[in-house]
Amino acid sequence: MSDYLVIVESPAKAKTIERYLGKKYTVKASMGHVRDLPKSQMGVDAENNFEPKYITIRGKGDILKELRKSAKKAKKIYLAADPDREGEAIAWHLAHALKIDDTSDCRVVFNEITKDAIKESFKHPRSIDVDLVDAQQARRILDRLVGYNISPLLWKKVKKGLSAGRVQSVALKMIIDRENEIKNFKPEEYWSIDADFQKDKATFEGSFYGIDGKKQKLNNREEVDVVLGKLVDKQFSVNKVNKRERKRFPAQPFITSSLQQEAARKLNFRARKTMMVAQQLYEGIDLGKKAGGITGLITYMRTDSTRISDTAKEEAKGYIEEKFGKSYLGLKRKQKKNEGAQDAHEAIRPTSAIRDPQSLKSVLSQDQYRLYKLIWERFMASQMAPAVMDTMTVHLLNNKVEFRATGSKIKFKGFMKVYIESTDDNKKEKDKILPDLKEGMKVDAEKITPNQHFTQPPPRYTEARLVRTMEEQGIGRPSTYAPTIDTIQRRNYVSMDNKRFLPTELGTIVNDVMVEFFPEVIDVDFTAKMENDLDSIEDGKVEWIKIIDDFYKEFEVRLEKAEKEMAEIEIKDEPAGIDCEKCGHEMVYKMGRYGKFLACSNFPECRNTKPILKKIGVTCPKCKEGNVVERKSKKRRTFYGCDRYPDCDFVSWDKPIERPCPKCNSLLVEKKTKKETQVKCTECDYKESTQN
Repeated sequence: MSDYLVIVESPAKAKTIERYLGKKYTVKASMGHVRDLPKSQMGVDAENNFEPKYITIRGKGDILKELRKSAKKAKKIYLAADPDREGEAIAWHLAHALKIDDTSDCRVVFNEITKDAIKESFKHPRSIDVDLVDAQQARRILDRLVGYNISPLLWKKVKKGLSAGRVQSVALKMIIDRENEIKNFKPEEYWSIDADFQKDKATFEGSFYGIDGKKQKLNNREEVDVVLGKLVDKQFSVNKVNKRERKRFPAQPFITSSLQQEAARKLNFRARKTMMVAQQLYEGIDLGKKAGGITGLITYMRTDSTRISDTAKEEAKGYIEEKFGKSYLGLKRKQKKNEGAQDAHEAIRPTSAIRDPQSLKSVLSQDQYRLYKLIWERFMASQMAPAVMDTMTVHLLNNKVEFRATGSKIKFKGFMKVYIESTDDNKKEKDKILPDLKEGMKVDAEKITPNQHFTQPPPRYTEARLVRTMEEQGIGRPSTYAPTIDTIQRRNYVSMDNKRFLPTELGTIVNDVMVEFFPEVIDVDFTAKMENDLDSIEDGKVEWIKIIDDFYKEFEVRLEKAEKEMAEIEIKDEPAGIDCEKCGHEMVYKMGRYGKFLACSNFPECRNTKPILKKIGVTCPKCKEGNVVERKSKKRRTFYGCDRYPDCDFVSWDKPIERPCPKCNSLLVEKKTKKETQVKCTECDYKESTQN
């Protein structure tokens, strides 16, 4: 038997670490938490200082038995769970289950799973950080008090299977508030005047700025006509030319929230998928014997810090200088600490800058490669020189009416040679080159076009936008964004339309109840303050019991009031306007786990149910009789099939379109990417593209 036992959370992590530590160490996996609050009951004694009742998690008995057996034979036990609150709590629970003194030097933490980092961490074991444990425990207890008190109330008054939560309810309210903003939005009219100018053979665009040097908004057609009436002819004089050099700095390396946002924008990854793939990269990938076997490729992926170690900076510097030259080396920048950031460990970065994505492509899955490439490029770009842009603004006058034309071109790419951060609207910076204009020159306006516009409502939340807003508002913490978004979707409180969140009828009902009876729980400012209070436990500034007690006093009063005053809400079945083909009774729309579905009104005598099928206006290409309808797979992925199923088994992941292929007369389907929508033939090589 080995002298030392090391316990981590996952088998993949265990395998990697055991290889680094050598024969004297045995590394076992606890498979996450081994103890937790019971699922079948509250598990928190509110009358006795909120004492938690922990039990062995179902299915973990054999794992604990094996760990106890190994622990008896080991000279020393090290608990090496992840370096965050959750990891500290796992270590604490293991210490209690295995009777390890949590004040002894039994805890080992590392930010990356590499040979040097692992060996260094085992030189500096420490005791379990009780403040970190208390911070996790306080969150767990608070979430339990909210969820296990409000959820049964919703089951009784609204519908079985519903839930409420400290963070999920706020996220739902944010989505519903945004939807209400959109519904109540009143568009306002405004105008612009654009002109196509020509100087010699060069053409460029400009827009109306103002009159007599003062900027002027155009609110209606009458104001536009006044401006147009002032123009003497189509000849403008160049009044002023401003040229300047502008620097554009790279984005900071990823933290959890920015990784989730960028992976959503660039890779079309859901937050949950991003974290799952990042976990795989962190725990280790087999690079082959020659390349060092199983190796962790990125640092820990749950972090709110943009800090980078000096070693990582030096390695990146060497790579950049060798690959691109000295001119591409980054300037020294002060790293800003985000408000509320714990700064417990580094930003998300590759464990070795030398391992460029292309060199790992053969050993990574497609998803692993794409995410690693994103992380590597973002980190390398953050260590590179700023891009330099030459910008030019030209002031053009005609009878005191001023138009302005702007242009820019990249003078030095800098970090943009490796990576450019995307935005929610996906606008790209393009070169807009103006001709060489000088003051006093005359240019002709070939075309002057007035354009009417209307202000647009705020956009619905995408996953990336929701994560960013939650972070900005202080709702939740890095580890909670993905599970929160996942929960409100699984509960059918929101649906997705064109990758944007829409509240469902059920979500709106639950939110209305929460707004009326538990306003503090779903108040953004209150929730953000609560997050900060919980963080103060981690800093050792306040006792966790006091935080919980202050919240629970008011919450208990609200709960009693809701029990007495909340009316039962009946979600009525809506007539569907069609009859059941099995018994002849009317079919109705019912609310189910995944939204509305069709069911026979003669239930339980007749148990006929059908999904609600959305026709897309295409005749089935296989049977020529049915209609193609939109369906959902078990994993809620959209696909298309014939409404005569099972008589016709036509299915397609891609959306069929009505017109046939002009080349071979076969079925055309629509394929969407982030940049374009492609129409492709299912049989021949015909395709056509349009920009999204």
